[in-house]
Amino acid sequence: MSEKIIITATFNPAVKTYWLISLLLVSTLTIVGIPFLIISIPLFFVISGKILAAMSAVVTERKLVVKRGVFNKEEKSIPLEKITDVAMVQGPLMRVFNLYRLSFETAGQSAQGALVSLIGINDADTFRETILTQKNKLLTESNAVPEQKRDENSDMRALIESVKRIELLLEKALEEK
Repeated sequence: MSEKIIITATFNPAVKTYWLISLLLVSTLTIVGIPFLIISIPLFFVISGKILAAMSAVVTERKLVVKRGVFNKEEKSIPLEKITDVAMVQGPLMRVFNLYRLSFETAGQSAQGALVSLIGINDADTFRETILTQKNKLLTESNAVPEQKRDENSDMRALIESVKRIELLLEKALEEK
């Protein structure tokens, strides 16, 4: 069953320039990386476009689906109700290119940091707000959870009362001996 797509992310081509400058800065700062620039820059121009083309992010009614990878393809589906935080970060170099990094953290996540991180989404603020709005819509529409909680509470009360009755019967049995 396919879900209705709410929004599909598009990526800013300036991400490639950001990646290139980041590569140059890291290689220059680590003196060992300077000789590797001869190999890494041409390789970068060949691969960066393919990496960007392979990235996609789609918000459906119930989940966020992120695909990426040229050599090692990866697809992650994150249920919207499990998303606990959508961080929007813009570093100094990112500011030059008007880029943002969106980081998604989820409930029950075992690793530190973001489960998924995407850089260069066009209109990142709208994408983020769409996710949060759809998540809130899902949570408010879900009325089954409060009913289940009420059932669990009444079951718990009945269990407690039953244990109290058993305790009373045990006390009476001990008194009779």
